[in-house]
Amino acid sequence: MTGRLAVLGAGSWGTTFAKVLSDGGNPVALWARRPALADSIRRRHRNDDYLPGVLLPESIEVDSDVAVVLRDAEMIFFSVPSQALAGTITEVRRHVPPDALVVSLMKGVEHGTGRRMSTVLRDDLGASDDRIAVVSGPNLATEIAREHPTAAVVAATSPETARRVATAATNRYFRSFVNGDVIGTEFGGVLKNLIAVAIGIVIGVGWGDNTKASILTRGLAEMTDFAVAFGGRPETLAGLAGLGDLIATSESPLSRNNRAGRLLGQGYTLDDVVRTMDQTAEGLTSIAPVLELARSRGVAMPIVSQVADVLAGTLDPRDIAPHLTDDLLPVGE
Repeated sequence: MTGRLAVLGAGSWGTTFAKVLSDGGNPVALWARRPALADSIRRRHRNDDYLPGVLLPESIEVDSDVAVVLRDAEMIFFSVPSQALAGTITEVRRHVPPDALVVSLMKGVEHGTGRRMSTVLRDDLGASDDRIAVVSGPNLATEIAREHPTAAVVAATSPETARRVATAATNRYFRSFVNGDVIGTEFGGVLKNLIAVAIGIVIGVGWGDNTKASILTRGLAEMTDFAVAFGGRPETLAGLAGLGDLIATSESPLSRNNRAGRLLGQGYTLDDVVRTMDQTAEGLTSIAPVLELARSRGVAMPIVSQVADVLAGTLDPRDIAPHLTDDLLPVGE
């Protein structure tokens, strides 16, 4: 058991992670922005808006007052849409204890700046690098909330910070491993969402397993090239934060990014998809900033580029075949 832990964001992943931490024997407070949702979770020990049918530990404290949730927090886990993180920090910053560890549960890149979520925490919250950690890996919230055995990665520049967060985020069904590659871990979580949208498009169109496997494997190579260009380690992309997360997100109907891709493949427009989705598909919001970053380092991303063309309406989903483009040399893998 560690000290009091706070989770900011009561969507499916934030609520699930509060359960993970509580089931690890930690005192946990969960911030739900909407008072009605906070009251419902507190009374019923369920979050039927995002995790229907999942019973939450009664010990989780839930409040819509962020000052109450953050009081004396030893670790703060941020689980809000990536494009809302900067605004959330502005809202909560004055309540953050000065020595608290801050942890990103998010997988996105900020529009306009291309900042990773850990960078937003450092810059806007004023947290030093040794107080920041990120969590990634195969993180389908519904399965974890139902206690399916799962492994994840905690990455931090400080080994002690990574160890403390991983210890808190470990229980009988959830195991956290540690590494020091924050860049590779974060970009793995971002990029696999984009490849998952591509796989969803392929499924929606009706193409078979050969097409999916081709895009999946070339997608991993694309992810690795990008992460390494920004200082990540290739072995990180071959592990839980890369390949593991890619497999889960690309293949599961529980994945919001997979679902968004399926709808696009079936002919829905981007506006239609956004209206249909009840939660944010981070892959849709990260495509533009990722492509901008790729261009800045000269990284070819044919899969992500074709997904962007589908979103823009300039490419018929049935024509998506990034593994056949001229951007790739016809030798090796």
